[in-house]
Amino acid sequence: MFEKVLIANRGAIACRILRTLREVQVKGVAVYSEADAASLHILQADEAHSLGEGAAAGTYLAVDKILAIAKASGATAIHPGYGFLSENAAFAEACEAADIAFIGPTPEQLRVFGLKHTARALAKQHGVPMLEGTELLDSLDAALIAGEQVGYPVMLKSTAGGGGIGMRVCRSAAELSESFEAVKRLGQNNFSDAGVFIEKYIQRARHLEVQVFGDGRGEVIALGVRDCSVQRRNQKVLEETPAPNLPDGMAEELCAAAIKLAKAVNYRSAGTVEFVFDSEDQRFYFLEVNTRLQVEHGVTEQVWGVDLVRWMVELAAGDLPPLSDLSRGLKADGHAIQARLYAEDPGRDFQPSPGLLTAVNFPAADGKHLRIDTWIEAGCEIPPYFDPMIAKVICWAPTREEAAADLHQALGDSLLYGVETNRDYLRQILLDAPFASGQPWTRCLEGLVYQANTFEVLSAGTQTSVQDYPGRLGYWAVGVPPSGPMDSRALRLGNLLLGNDEGAAALEITMSGPLLRFNCEAVVAVTGAVIPLTLNGETVAMNTALLIPAGATLSLGTIAGAGARSYLSLRGGLQVPDYLGSKSTFTLGQFGGHGGRALRAGDVLHVPALIDSRVGQQLDHVSELPAVRQIRVIYGPHGAPEYFTDHYIGTFFATQWEVHFNSSRTGVRLIGPKPEWVRPDGGEAGLHPSNIHDNPYAIGAVDFTGDMPVILGPDGPSLGGFVCPVTVIEADLWQLGQLKAGDKVQFLPVDLKTARNLALKWNTPCRSEPARDGGGTANVDVTDTPLSR
Repeated sequence: MFEKVLIANRGAIACRILRTLREVQVKGVAVYSEADAASLHILQADEAHSLGEGAAAGTYLAVDKILAIAKASGATAIHPGYGFLSENAAFAEACEAADIAFIGPTPEQLRVFGLKHTARALAKQHGVPMLEGTELLDSLDAALIAGEQVGYPVMLKSTAGGGGIGMRVCRSAAELSESFEAVKRLGQNNFSDAGVFIEKYIQRARHLEVQVFGDGRGEVIALGVRDCSVQRRNQKVLEETPAPNLPDGMAEELCAAAIKLAKAVNYRSAGTVEFVFDSEDQRFYFLEVNTRLQVEHGVTEQVWGVDLVRWMVELAAGDLPPLSDLSRGLKADGHAIQARLYAEDPGRDFQPSPGLLTAVNFPAADGKHLRIDTWIEAGCEIPPYFDPMIAKVICWAPTREEAAADLHQALGDSLLYGVETNRDYLRQILLDAPFASGQPWTRCLEGLVYQANTFEVLSAGTQTSVQDYPGRLGYWAVGVPPSGPMDSRALRLGNLLLGNDEGAAALEITMSGPLLRFNCEAVVAVTGAVIPLTLNGETVAMNTALLIPAGATLSLGTIAGAGARSYLSLRGGLQVPDYLGSKSTFTLGQFGGHGGRALRAGDVLHVPALIDSRVGQQLDHVSELPAVRQIRVIYGPHGAPEYFTDHYIGTFFATQWEVHFNSSRTGVRLIGPKPEWVRPDGGEAGLHPSNIHDNPYAIGAVDFTGDMPVILGPDGPSLGGFVCPVTVIEADLWQLGQLKAGDKVQFLPVDLKTARNLALKWNTPCRSEPARDGGGTANVDVTDTPLSR
């Protein structure tokens, strides 16, 4: 056995290979692009080496770099995984020339099967059923003649490469003329081969494939038939084995044809022979051979109880038992289905969705019933350079129906947050008739309309963030602030109006609001500072439960009058993962909420499916903010005569302080009379008389940082070294959220008993009155609710 094996790949397959290497006690050497620096395969490897910055051309396809790392690390074998260099005959030859084993087929086999037209010729020579088609076509004129001979529709194909690249359905001579040069360019640009040919196109085709394994000496075994018909733009989405609803004996015929073709070249290692099955005439035809491990190899392993990667490594090392011994007793058991999880947005035409994954949590895998092949964890950055597949979720069960149900549940239990994924799209496919009936075909997804319970941020506003009430409690002693809404009263009223839990996550909007497009129906309410509000360009009311139709655009303008913050609540709340017990955003710490930051254009946020569509509920008697805000405070702990003069404390309470422009969620700065200090400096704590040794703060503490008072906000520090003459009472903290530059503030002292009584009233749970008969209007009078002043 090899002492070290280098994995010339990334992502889930690199982790998969490393898992097997650990089991056979072989050291794994990982290579990586700097864009993949947080990938799990780097942590799981015995050693890892950087291929530098950038995309695949300068990293995972850089043969010289990979071979140099193999030599330097002492690796005597390379496993290429799938994609990248896995079917590159020149790379396999370069490995052999460097005295490094290539764990895969021989260079000759890679070449003969690597070009589709030569693979077709070999299949035809050995009597494998073939679709009517052509050799390579050297001109458009030749292609047009061939199109007439084969009969439209035809498939124009690049002879090199795969992954659905370089394939066009042509239903007429005009479409063939339009596509010919484009397909040639795709082949040249992606695979350095502009060769194209024509093949008869099957209207209702299933994509079937046989997993084969050969010992390179003429022995080949087949491990059943997979169905990979569920495809989007010729890219596989779901795969399963055994293939459902085949005619009697068809699976055996497919395996026999695959074995015949593999034996014809003394095939070595793992490979897949692909066929197209005509659902109308119930016949199969040869398609191509993939001379590598397939992405979907896991479903075969789950059903057949084998480890194909281990077989590949042992065969290359000369340690694999004879295939006749390995195949003895092998038998398919049950059914397995695989879903490919991608970082892409089905709601935006499957646009890749690179970015930071802030939360990742898959259900517990057990190796048999549930298997998850992935390379990600929370904190991983999905790079824009590579295929966006982030995981393969595989479920095995005794029956197909059970496996599909288990996969649907496993996907539902998977938490992936920070970038958009196709998770919900996959769940819809599993319930859609073509797949659920066991009769899928390669274009069956064209009729599936994706339903997304989301809204998209078209423009984000000044600072729009996710906040919940009461915020992140219990961590302030270790420096993690509560965060939460600056005006918790407005957020709680919005949730009260919608029938939510009062603390449900909502959007906090500062001064200028976002423009949002809803992909689903939603019921929303906007509370807090008065802000212009339009739905599809029509003015709508604040403090009212509003129905947003799917496809509608909601615009929140700019606060022009009193106040600084408005809140957009949604029935059911925003679906954002908790971080340290809260969904609130702490932008300075870069955690919580949506990506630990304020929203940006292009963000997509999720909401629950709407069950209750009642609208019309209103908040009555929401009082306007006065010209001078009176905020009640408790006096102390740093007052007169220890720190300030008695005269200044009187001045402090008599003053109408002005809010400074440099105010934020961290703290509200105030402009007013310069303090009269009773001491020249802070002694050991510092030169300025405002300095003291660090002491715990409270939200709402009014601290003098130098000569300027600052009201500590929900994102402020838990400890500080500044004098604090007063602290805002809990029942008035909401007012801090509605202060903006130029506002006037006057502090009113109250005793502790009064502050406690007001806090108890403030924290009394509140409930909205449901509308009668499931509809109509229910007004919520907030004058006498615990949330009113």
